[in-house]
Amino acid sequence: MRDLYVQKINSRIRPTSISVPVSLYYLGKKKYKQEKFIALKQKTEAKFDAKIASTKEGKKIANLQYRKQNKIDAITKKIDNGNLFMQWGEPVTVFDSALMRQTRLKMETLLFNKGYFKAQVKSSFTDLKKRRVSVTYDISPGPAFTYDTIFFNIPDEKVKQIILKNKEASLVKKGDHYDQDKLGKERDRIDQLLKDHGFYDFSKQFIDFEADTSAKKNKVKLLLKILSPAKRGYHKQFKIDSVIFTPDATVTGNESKKRTSTTYHNITFNSYENLYSKKILAQRVFVSKDSLYNRTNTFNTQRQLANLDNFKFVNLVYDTSGGHFIANVFTSPSDLYSWSNEAGVTVTQGFPGPYISTNFKKRNVFHGLEILEINGRFGFEGVAAATSEGGFYKSTEATGNVSVSFPQFLFPFRSATAFRYAKNNPRTKILGGYTYTDRPEYQRSITTLSATYTWDLQRRLQFSFSPATLNVINSTVSGDFRKRLDSLHSLGNNLINAFNPSYVSSMIFSLTWNNNYGVAQKNSTFIRASMESGGTLLNLYSPKFIRDQGLEPYQYFRFSFDYRKVIPVNKSQSLAYRFNSGVGYAYSSNNVLPYEKNFFAGGSNSVRAWRPRRLGLGSDPPQVNTDPSNNGYFNYSFEKPGQLLLEASVEWRQKLIGFLNYAFFVDAGNVWALQTSTNNEANFEWGRFYKEFGVGTGFGLRFDFTFLILRFDVGIKAWDPARPAGNRFVLWDASFKKPYSLNHEPVIYNIGIGYPF
Repeated sequence: MRDLYVQKINSRIRPTSISVPVSLYYLGKKKYKQEKFIALKQKTEAKFDAKIASTKEGKKIANLQYRKQNKIDAITKKIDNGNLFMQWGEPVTVFDSALMRQTRLKMETLLFNKGYFKAQVKSSFTDLKKRRVSVTYDISPGPAFTYDTIFFNIPDEKVKQIILKNKEASLVKKGDHYDQDKLGKERDRIDQLLKDHGFYDFSKQFIDFEADTSAKKNKVKLLLKILSPAKRGYHKQFKIDSVIFTPDATVTGNESKKRTSTTYHNITFNSYENLYSKKILAQRVFVSKDSLYNRTNTFNTQRQLANLDNFKFVNLVYDTSGGHFIANVFTSPSDLYSWSNEAGVTVTQGFPGPYISTNFKKRNVFHGLEILEINGRFGFEGVAAATSEGGFYKSTEATGNVSVSFPQFLFPFRSATAFRYAKNNPRTKILGGYTYTDRPEYQRSITTLSATYTWDLQRRLQFSFSPATLNVINSTVSGDFRKRLDSLHSLGNNLINAFNPSYVSSMIFSLTWNNNYGVAQKNSTFIRASMESGGTLLNLYSPKFIRDQGLEPYQYFRFSFDYRKVIPVNKSQSLAYRFNSGVGYAYSSNNVLPYEKNFFAGGSNSVRAWRPRRLGLGSDPPQVNTDPSNNGYFNYSFEKPGQLLLEASVEWRQKLIGFLNYAFFVDAGNVWALQTSTNNEANFEWGRFYKEFGVGTGFGLRFDFTFLILRFDVGIKAWDPARPAGNRFVLWDASFKKPYSLNHEPVIYNIGIGYPF
């Protein structure tokens, strides 16, 4: 009902009465002169008109017209809506009794449309102090009318049979409340159903619902009528006579050539050159000769051809002239080569680091619509020094990857099977990569080779399976750092294992469910689950090169589950929450997980009151700084890898002004050791784990530039499990002093791109 208010209360920072938008609006209004922008608009139009008149080249004229329109649109917006501050803000809402009546009528209309035919809404207002009023809407909905009987009046026998055959899928059933919105959705369902059964020129205007409330008290007799076309007298089913595919529809410069026609799988291909695999293209075409028109298959064809990432646009149009029904598929080839470069800055642990990256892409590399990608990244990061307290060093990282993506599964499939599963957008990606990291304490290289199969189901659900992911890891460690690692290992921290020469192989299966996640103003859900088995083949066979190179093999199981939900409250407010978990178990002789396969808590996308990967393990306290100037603050130099992760977050998001939003959040989580640690506090135990969640709260600003969201969050510790029992509530100990100092917490500033979840 709140969304129906014609007049709304000015947004303010609760629980105060401060309204930033109102202040901004009147700040801008003080300096706003509409006549100034009217004159500027006239001047701008005259300026561009003169330039256009003196230009003869068509491209320059088009460019000038485009620039003129953009500038005129921007000025017109200021004439209509005021300057930037006025657009970001909002004027004081002045009470208007006529608008109050409009709101009342909208409420009555909504209730009527929802089946409350006898609903009454009364409105009144009361004068308050300081020239304010309180408006009250008294709603008496009355009884809800329900469907008693549903009748059908369908003269066309073919249409009637289809409707009755699919009756169980109807959204309107006996006993349901009358609801006009649901009737609208039922009209859409019937329209889609009939168009999927060949009725190409069917329209929703032929569908009509009539409701009769006179027979029984609070009951509705619903009549579904499907009218017939006036001229033809019946609805025609269209059968496809032929399918014609033109893969180079917009290619120019070949006017002297003629397109050649070849037929494959009952599809006629017209093209200047034989550039693309007809087998792959035919697999992605779901309309066929001698079949009835099907709108779902039409849209699936367009979507799956676009998924190949080889065409600028894809269009499927039907030609009904000449008494035939022809499906024409037109595609426009994308550029064969593309190259993009990027430079930016990342912020890790509060320290900025520049980076550059490049990506080269070649499409249709083997003429089977494959994509070759070569990408690289080189950057610096400021990282905490592991062998001295209170400082930080420069870390250099270089990464290079080469991958080839195939629009099909690369293991043998019968042709019929390949065609059947093409609707699931199957892909195979072969990747080889190398990563090199150089820090004062160590140099580390990781060589990777992987093969991954991905496929979709119902658009929202995606599966991924990597039958083989191979990593060879080598590290060189400084003498001082080796001593530090040995000391930590004696305390139960397995960081030392990250720097042993290692061979890590794994099989990974994951699924992702995305229901509108990332779409504004939508109730959305995101789920990702993965299962990983490491070193499985080592149970049967140990490759000779592992033994010869002295590489340490790993065998383990790993599971993770991530659930996210966003619930819009209204156009400017939403509630988001997340639950994230993971568990890993090693059964190799070293009894540990590969370091990269551990779980970590803390950071800008986790529990934001802790530094990245520094929360845990359990209630095991970090070492205390020995520097007297740090007053005994914990030393968070080292990451805290664990085998069990449990964390959750809840966040209230609200629009502030213009592109600026703010949020309040609460995060909780921790990691624990499952395979016995020398420190008992680090182990997971059922009797105490719920007391060992690190809890943080805070607030943040979000700069929503549409193409990206820049996030700035302030995390404050509320419950620190590393403190002694009885002293773990630390919210009132928060200090904003030296927020980026390695040895000074508890307030943490987080900078990130995008939402935390």
